[in-house]
Amino acid sequence: MSLVLFVVLVVHLAVVSPLLGRRTYAALQADRSRYTRTFLAWIAELWGMAAVALLIVGLSPDLDLVDLGLTVPTDLSTFLGMITGLVIASVVVALVMRKSGAAMPGQAAFEALVPRTGGERWMAVAMSVSAGVCEEIVFRGLLIAMFTSMGAPRPVAAGLALALFVAGHLYQGWRGMIMVTLAGFSLTMVYFSSGSLVLPIVIHVLVDIRSLLMARPAGRPQPPVREVVGGGAA
Repeated sequence: MSLVLFVVLVVHLAVVSPLLGRRTYAALQADRSRYTRTFLAWIAELWGMAAVALLIVGLSPDLDLVDLGLTVPTDLSTFLGMITGLVIASVVVALVMRKSGAAMPGQAAFEALVPRTGGERWMAVAMSVSAGVCEEIVFRGLLIAMFTSMGAPRPVAAGLALALFVAGHLYQGWRGMIMVTLAGFSLTMVYFSSGSLVLPIVIHVLVDIRSLLMARPAGRPQPPVREVVGGGAA
């Protein structure tokens, strides 16, 4: 039963999710009022996939949560130090870029997702947390563990999982997918080096929050700059 569910999940990740994601993103680009509806649908899909992943583990005699990387890092002091550094660096870089008016790297690929109102910002936070938690459980956790248990060498299993992860971002176009490939590879390396999904999840959430909430929406007018000529009052 676990194998059947896994095959269904892989088909969804390889075919259904990419095509559906591209369609819903195109609809969002055409109609901004669909923002909340689109994000709620994607959030529901993410948690649904994570639930299926955990169900597969529960039904599989050869896997448990440890195999998915759902363990506490052994060196907590180092872990907490890394998280603190990441948070500070992410905030500083994002604030500098936002103040300068520069676009986030690769922002054009996901411009329609950048929030413009207070309500949209809360949806973006919910989406960032959901993506960080659920995508790491599914792609870095379940897929690598299952492919490995089926006999694939770990690097091959990681490569297959990465390919499916990138496919899910089809809506971003090839430039966006290149950025996603680099990000996914980096998260995989962090997972392998730490032996836990906790750090990749935190990094993933921070990156998504920085990309969405700290980005300046395209087309938004910049605040006017007053020019003072000489030293007299304007």
